[in-house]
Amino acid sequence: MSAENNTENKKVHYERFDKFTRSLHIMVIISFISLAITGMVIKFSGVGIFQSISKFLGGYEVTGFVHRLAAVITFAYFGLHVFYLARKKKVEKRSIKYMLSGENSMVPNKRDWKEFVGTVKWFLGVGPRPEYGRWTYWEKFDYFAVFWGVMIIGLSGLFLWFPEFFTSLGIPGWLINVATIIHSDEALLATGFIFTVHFFNTHFRPDKFPIDTVIFTGSISLEELKEDRPRQYKYLVETGQLEKFLVDPPSPQLVKTARIFGFSALTLGILLIVMIIYSMIFLYQ
Repeated sequence: MSAENNTENKKVHYERFDKFTRSLHIMVIISFISLAITGMVIKFSGVGIFQSISKFLGGYEVTGFVHRLAAVITFAYFGLHVFYLARKKKVEKRSIKYMLSGENSMVPNKRDWKEFVGTVKWFLGVGPRPEYGRWTYWEKFDYFAVFWGVMIIGLSGLFLWFPEFFTSLGIPGWLINVATIIHSDEALLATGFIFTVHFFNTHFRPDKFPIDTVIFTGSISLEELKEDRPRQYKYLVETGQLEKFLVDPPSPQLVKTARIFGFSALTLGILLIVMIIYSMIFLYQ
């Protein structure tokens, strides 16, 4: 069956994310939500509602343990992802130049800026919808936000976790105090961003509402690919790569499981944001 024939078959899906990538994202979700909940419980330890959450979890000792365990998972998925990129470069024989500036590169470029401007015009009804490719500008922003978060929040967290070790290396004690502020405020910023901006971009946009399950199921219909990412579809057809990414639709059970897991994560994130906003306005000092 040719690629052109397949495009007319709505039952044929295009695989956007392989199993390894989907598994890593589940690790990201579990670790981030765990870090966000336990981290905010510690940050807002003087607020009654967060004290109640701590008691529910088993006390601040358990809360701290869960927080550090989630941090280990974070470093694990970060390392696995870097290994995945290195292996992909080797197996697919991709050049550094292609990975930095190729059609499917995750690195921001001039086209992303043009698509951002085009998207704003489209929202305002004064321009056409941009023809997005494999990655949109907001996906690239989200992607590098993880690198920033692991570097800044992760490093400062290690300072707080092992202060004796780092001070034994000659690091001044005042830097531990600075790390406390950085870790706390950057974590609050990351939590606010993920549970608002990221949730909107990936789940609450009108064309994806109430949830986009592709990161769990791994695939989308060809019709959705042509409509959502026309430049990528055109690129795949022109390069003859479309057929190797064609897969069967996800099973109903997988879609159901993805929705349950996704809605659970969304609910926890939204509830946490509401509690943070309420605490900062009325309770936090």
